[in-house]
Amino acid sequence: MERTLTQITLDFTHPEKETVVELPTKASEEKSSAVKKEKIQKTNSPAPVKETKPVSTRGRRSLKSMNEITDHILVPDDEVLFKKQYYAIGEVAAMFRVNQSLIRYWETEFDILKPKKNRKGDRFFRPVDVKNLVLIHDLLRRRKFTIEGAKEYLKKNKNAEEKFAVIQSLENLKSFLLQLKTEL
Repeated sequence: MERTLTQITLDFTHPEKETVVELPTKASEEKSSAVKKEKIQKTNSPAPVKETKPVSTRGRRSLKSMNEITDHILVPDDEVLFKKQYYAIGEVAAMFRVNQSLIRYWETEFDILKPKKNRKGDRFFRPVDVKNLVLIHDLLRRRKFTIEGAKEYLKKNKNAEEKFAVIQSLENLKSFLLQLKTEL
C-alpha cells in the first residue's frame, strides 16, 4: 500500500494561507491534471509582486554621488578637533564617509600622514593628520587629482596647507553670507 506524499509550502505574503501540493506517486498519477491545477489555483493565488532593483553597496560610486559626499564630510571645527589627542581610524573614516581601507591606502601613499600605531598595530590619527587628510580628500575628491598628481602638488607647493586653509575660510565666509542673504 502506497502512501501519497504531501508537501506544505507557506506563502509569506498572506500569512493565513497554506498551500498543499501533492508530490507525484503511482497512486496520485491516476488523478487528472485538471483537478490538480484547479486545486493549486484555488489555494495559491499570490499577490502581484513589484520587482525592485536592489541597491548595491559594492563597486565604484557614480560621480554625482561622489560630489554629494565630498560636500558633506563631517570633520569638526579646529576647536573641537584639537580637544582630543588621537582619533581612531574608525572615527576618521566616519568623518570622511569612506572605508577604513581607503584611509590606510592614503597613509601608504602620502608621506605627510604619519599616524601613531600601538603594539597591536591600531592606527591613531593626531588632529594634524586629520587636517592633512582633509587636504588630501579635497585634492582627490573635489579637485579630481590623481594620486600621483596630488603627491606632486604636495611636493611642489610646500605652503599648500596654508592655501587650503585660506580657501576653506573663504568658503565658510561665502556660506555665511549666503545664509544671511536668504534670511533677509
